[in-house]
Amino acid sequence: MAKKNYTPNADGRSAEDRALDKFAELMIEKISTLQGDWKKPWFSPQAAQLPRNLSGRQYNGMNSIILMLQQEKNGWNTSRYATFDRIMGLNYAQDKEGKRQPLTDENGEKLPMVSVKKGEKSTPVMLTTFTVVHSETKEKIKYDDYRQMNEEERAKYNVYPKLQVFNVFNLDQTNLKEARPEMYEKYASESQGLVEGSDKEMESFPAIDAMIDKDLWVCPIKPVNGDSAYYSPSRDVIVIPEKKQFVDGESFYSNLLHEMSHSTGSQSRLDRLKPGQSFGSKEYAREELVAELTAALVSSQYGMTKHVKSDSAAYLKSWLDNLQEDPSFIKSTLLDVKRSASFIGQRVDTVNMRIERDGVNADFADIREQNKQFSPSFSITKPEGQAPAQESKPEQTESKPQEQEQVAARGVDPPRFHR
Repeated sequence: MAKKNYTPNADGRSAEDRALDKFAELMIEKISTLQGDWKKPWFSPQAAQLPRNLSGRQYNGMNSIILMLQQEKNGWNTSRYATFDRIMGLNYAQDKEGKRQPLTDENGEKLPMVSVKKGEKSTPVMLTTFTVVHSETKEKIKYDDYRQMNEEERAKYNVYPKLQVFNVFNLDQTNLKEARPEMYEKYASESQGLVEGSDKEMESFPAIDAMIDKDLWVCPIKPVNGDSAYYSPSRDVIVIPEKKQFVDGESFYSNLLHEMSHSTGSQSRLDRLKPGQSFGSKEYAREELVAELTAALVSSQYGMTKHVKSDSAAYLKSWLDNLQEDPSFIKSTLLDVKRSASFIGQRVDTVNMRIERDGVNADFADIREQNKQFSPSFSITKPEGQAPAQESKPEQTESKPQEQEQVAARGVDPPRFHR
């Protein structure tokens, strides 16, 4: 990894503070653009491929958003990123003794050096690492080993999260295209032709269709012949117009993902939606931004483009004001987007894996049951020899169970989150 700066610099601000300033700057630029034309997508097709490092690992929700905005802004052709040290490492190989040796061609000549172009600036990304310590023996273990334990074993350990900031460069900020043309072309070709653009391609999304038809989401999803999509916290139900009422399948699914994000915020789940969160308030506007960015991020993950709809366009000015006035707004919002997108993605992937293995008429009883017993992560036990669905790493240690959502004493529904 590149050198990390955890201590305040000359102006007394930490690396995290400077990273959040950069995040806010990019979000302000993007929302300002949307304010001028709210029919534009959150992420253009050019930037819709989720960012990855050179090892192929996707960046998390918060970092994905920032890197996609940077890619769109700068017109980069690749979605691969690396630290300065990792880029310089492309010039060497290790011998049997572990020593670095310059890479050579078939004739034994040194290959051209790969380097970051002069004047290019890095983009900060945030990574939460976890230290796991036994509460009695103080023995440290790997976090991946901790994740494989059952609840009784986990109770013996304390988990300490630490947020770190790293600086990465897009491959288009290097001379890789000239120094290693074949490698560059491989990465550049990943981003081409991956967005499903035709209506025909997006007529169906089997995993989400199954979640609707077979009650595989955390709350009921009810398509109706109507003109309004919303999540009702008091009834814990999503209502959405029928797919045939939308201009295409992509619009239907991206709208539904917006409402699914709202439903993750229930007090019995991720606990974002608070009683008395009135329509038009600052808190309501913030929740709309969380749902918009979650839907945009998850849509990108599955090859769809998410546009800002008219209902959310009304909040563009409020989002800009909050970004400019409240330093904590960007951090808390993007962290909630990360949690919400992970919550949805885990469950969609689990259903998709089951369909790929057993077909649309598979037995989903275990998935349906686990949805009733909320956990921040989602993992289904597989038959012997099959890997479980992937869990995402939590932002913090597990939170205490939240109380069930309460309905106002007068029996009036809390605000419904319209799309």
